[in-house]
Amino acid sequence: MESNNYNLRDPSLFNSQGLIGGSWKFAPLGKTFPVIEPSTGDVLRECADFTKQDFIDAIESAHDGYQEFYSKTTAKERGVILRKWNDLILANLEDLATILSLENGKTIAEARGEITYATSFIAWFAEEATRNYGDTIPSSYHDTTVLTFKEPVGVCGIITPWNFPAAMITRKIAPAIAAGCSVVIKPPSETPFSCIALARLALQAGIPGSCLHVVPTKDREASLQLATHPKVKKLSFTGSTGVGKMLARMATETMKRVSMELGGNAPFIVFKDANLELAVAGAMVSKFRSSGQTCVCANRLLIHTSVVEEFTTKLVAKVEALKLGSGLAEDTSQGPLVNASAVKKVDTHVKDAISKGGILRTGGKAPENLKGYFYEPTVITNCHPGMAVATDETFGPLAAIFPFTTEAEALALANDTELGLAGYFFSKDIGTVMRVAGKLQVGMVGVNTGLISAAEAPFGGIKESGIGREGSRYGLAEYQNLKTVTIGNTQD
Repeated sequence: MESNNYNLRDPSLFNSQGLIGGSWKFAPLGKTFPVIEPSTGDVLRECADFTKQDFIDAIESAHDGYQEFYSKTTAKERGVILRKWNDLILANLEDLATILSLENGKTIAEARGEITYATSFIAWFAEEATRNYGDTIPSSYHDTTVLTFKEPVGVCGIITPWNFPAAMITRKIAPAIAAGCSVVIKPPSETPFSCIALARLALQAGIPGSCLHVVPTKDREASLQLATHPKVKKLSFTGSTGVGKMLARMATETMKRVSMELGGNAPFIVFKDANLELAVAGAMVSKFRSSGQTCVCANRLLIHTSVVEEFTTKLVAKVEALKLGSGLAEDTSQGPLVNASAVKKVDTHVKDAISKGGILRTGGKAPENLKGYFYEPTVITNCHPGMAVATDETFGPLAAIFPFTTEAEALALANDTELGLAGYFFSKDIGTVMRVAGKLQVGMVGVNTGLISAAEAPFGGIKESGIGREGSRYGLAEYQNLKTVTIGNTQD
């Protein structure tokens, strides 16, 4: 398996080792865990499986590393390093996209798009590094000046998900490095190789090995060092709400800063005056991108009764045109799910909806002619709040359509969840746009579009969907402490 380089221009990027203390290492006693290729269900490659002590070693090295890094570099110099990393990633885009598609399953076109998306965060924070402004505050005391300084928090523990194995890395690492922090990364065990490849290029760009550590593991207790070790001063996690709550509780023991980007249950509302062509295109992007495996994916499609049938007919036609297959095949437009459990969850939601009155319009099963973890893109109408899909994030290619009659009913349905990450709606009326955008209980709203993620836009949720914001000018502050300096008796 290790000899298969998949026609990579630089096979060294497809690496199975961890990065600790500036050295690429295998785990103690050669321990590994298998990484499965979703398109086939076969083992893609073994990855090094590290221990609790390895995490401690990485944290100790990172503690020393960030202090030297911050003291010896200016913000401009850190920006230059990030730009070099950005350029190296773009120069190796095809190799990185191939690795990502192999381990994650998403189509090669989506993989290329994710690599480009990942670099957008590096380029953004390369510029934000030099815009790290403090304030001069008018003092209420005579002969006194109040200043604010921004300083790095220190060692940052980074835990990322499998669904965006490149972009979730750069969205967290880039602001940390821009601020002068060091990072210890626990990559997802489903997709560790993209993180490892990005780290190899980061070292080439000039990020010190003492400031960047990658510690793959299947040992949950080992990775919890990122939440409990006193020298880790900030924890950034993207994943499920349940795990996020557990990590946040553990982080309180040492009063760590936390950023939590957690689960979603996004409503997608189409009002009767909406442009249906736009709405269907938005639904395809929001619902079926990455086979529905995104945290901002439309989970509940709320469609006005006067247009529900027309919308559904147009959507079904688009869905039935999708082609399932291996992510590396250029003509594939819908890849597999990440594992067998993901397929089972989608199938459970589909069967539950149908058993409770849902009408299957297309899809509804795992295809028999494909090996791997595939599920047909599915549309079900006549959905209602009593179904599992109404309250549980499917994280798969199921478009569940709920009819509504009034704006108040749509908002009540949309907000009837403890989660609040993203929401979407389509309307031509400016009054509706302003009202609904204000009343949706989410951290991010898409109006007449299914695409809301960009480096310049703050990313994050409210309610049980998380704490903090990533990307944008607000993202840098998540990795900084604000220090107030009061200078008195400034007059002789």
